[in-house]
Amino acid sequence: MAQHTVQAECCGKTITIETGKIAKQASGAVMIKSGDTMVLVTAVAMKTAKEGQGFFPLTVNYQEKAYAGGRIPGSFFKREGRPSDNETLTCRLIDRPIRPLFPENFLNDTQIMATVMSADKDHDPGILSMIGASAALMVSDVPFAGPIAGVKVGRVDGQLIANPSAEQEEKSDLEIVIAASKDAILMVEGSAAEVSENDLLEAIFFGHAAVQPILAAQEELAAKVGTAKRVIAPPVVNEELKAKVKALAYDKMKEAVRIKTKMERHDVIDAITAEAVAAVAGEYPDSEKEVKTFMEDFEYDLVREHIIKDGERIDGRDTKTIRAISTEVSLLPRAHGSALFTRGETQAIVAATLGTSVDEQRIDSLYGDSRKKFLLHYNFPPYSVGETSFRLAPGRREIGHGMLAERALQQVLPKHDDFPYTIRIVSDITESNGSSSMATVCGGALSMMDAGIPIKAPVAGIAMGLIKEGNDFAILSDILGDEDHLGDMDFKVAGTADGVTALQMDIKIGGVTREIMQAALAQAKAGRLHILGEMAKSLEKPRTDLSAFAPRITTIWVKVDKIRDVIGSGGKNIRSVTEATGVSIDIEDTGKINIASTNKEACDLAIKMIRNLTAEAEEGKLYMGTVKKIMEFGAFVEIFPGTDGLVHISELDTERVKNVTDVLNEGDRVLVKCIGIDKQGKIKLSRKEALGATFTEE
Repeated sequence: MAQHTVQAECCGKTITIETGKIAKQASGAVMIKSGDTMVLVTAVAMKTAKEGQGFFPLTVNYQEKAYAGGRIPGSFFKREGRPSDNETLTCRLIDRPIRPLFPENFLNDTQIMATVMSADKDHDPGILSMIGASAALMVSDVPFAGPIAGVKVGRVDGQLIANPSAEQEEKSDLEIVIAASKDAILMVEGSAAEVSENDLLEAIFFGHAAVQPILAAQEELAAKVGTAKRVIAPPVVNEELKAKVKALAYDKMKEAVRIKTKMERHDVIDAITAEAVAAVAGEYPDSEKEVKTFMEDFEYDLVREHIIKDGERIDGRDTKTIRAISTEVSLLPRAHGSALFTRGETQAIVAATLGTSVDEQRIDSLYGDSRKKFLLHYNFPPYSVGETSFRLAPGRREIGHGMLAERALQQVLPKHDDFPYTIRIVSDITESNGSSSMATVCGGALSMMDAGIPIKAPVAGIAMGLIKEGNDFAILSDILGDEDHLGDMDFKVAGTADGVTALQMDIKIGGVTREIMQAALAQAKAGRLHILGEMAKSLEKPRTDLSAFAPRITTIWVKVDKIRDVIGSGGKNIRSVTEATGVSIDIEDTGKINIASTNKEACDLAIKMIRNLTAEAEEGKLYMGTVKKIMEFGAFVEIFPGTDGLVHISELDTERVKNVTDVLNEGDRVLVKCIGIDKQGKIKLSRKEALGATFTEE
């Protein structure tokens, strides 16, 4: 197999794509490089489809090898294990834009595998994997209506940047991943710091322009390789059977798709389908699968036609109306904050929990260990849609929806220095009919405000849909599950009253134009503002007090050279404080100490003990101390834990003292005054000068 290489420039960064050298038995394989980041991407499609296969079995796997970052895995087994959340999210980024570009009747098992083999911090392997997946399919014999390319867009000081470096990402006020073909946007995913809709639109189409050289390079590579694509025979349709089924069921289906309640609608459609299957079974045995396909086609056409021609949706709404919303806070008495958010037939119970640094999530990645202080976990139990399933762990969808909601809410969190808590949000979807991830955003904002977390502003989310027939299109606000399934776009937008904080768009057609995206963003803003108004009826802003069950974190500072005194030999001192008070203590290298407890008295005692451990004697100040050791020349008195000074025999009393033990004994409590500190830090104390003084212990 001949080797071929192409290059593309993307805003000053070179991307190289090679094929024909590695993984030559795959249907298509490329090694894609930029900087020191290298990803091997392979595409394999079986030669035939499984008998009776009724769907397209596409699998996308993205895996990061620890050696790519010069590391050994931190797990017990010292090898790569189950995919991390980042790997799962990257799988979704690759999958979503390519899936609609396979022929509808191509049902062969197909697998994309992207393996990160070298990684630096400035060239995102996920973006390269998106491009590599398209390139691998382009050089293969697998039918694919590509190419597509991905790009990450950031903005620093008002300047848009394609594929920003790690340093630039730290300063950026938006981070958007875009997948695009030559003529259209296919997918958008990202977050922003309350950025306007117009600015987002500019960023998206800036990214579209940036990928054009990469698309051209893939076409060049495919031409060099010259692999012929498989010929996919068009599906054979039994037109006679279809006509009979239409005569039997079309009018009934027309009425059924206008039933407003989801479960009732589905039950009626199932009954009509079963009736049609039974009616033709004698003349057309074994036709059940075919009849069901016809019925799905009728439903698809009827719903879309009714929206485009009549402007009326399945549940009777027009294209802009939001379903009825109800909200409730403080639903769960023991949770630190909670909310029940219901919109139509979608419902989420969301709880907020406050923790300390002990509760932070440790992330073991290619680039080393990091910690997360804000976590959002989204759960979609099968009962929420009236189904059963075998569930062991969250799936890709749950991880993806949770991350979208997390990004939306993260933009309004207080700075950690001002609010030093670990925050966990858990969303349990209890009912679903459209956009449970956006219900999570709304419920998450309410639960955080209920917990007393001082977020900058409430956040709401809305899911937009699209029905496009020829040049006619309708944008739908607050889509239903069926409208998502039967429509052409799922566009989720979350934000505050001032701007967008997160967005996600998936396209099921060849792409969407700037006109459609602009209209969808404007309509989404109007819907978001309406939802924020409904949320405000329950809670307008964060509560001023934390829950009685939440830990109170008090921050104190000590000198850096005193940290060792707080910790003590082998942790003796800090252990004694925690054992005596029951508090949780976090000490940072800067001298910052966070003390957490639900008990104020315990927290105050811990602060006092730490202050004693780090206190320094001041000349002229009185101290109540404990005699630790008696010497012929005086007594050593401990004025703070671990800190003592000498009371010379001449400073014991106003009269001459013959023996120290005539005045003091070990263990005695005695009031003393600091009368000096020498250059070596030795403390001179006097009992004589403290006689008759009034002392109030702090």
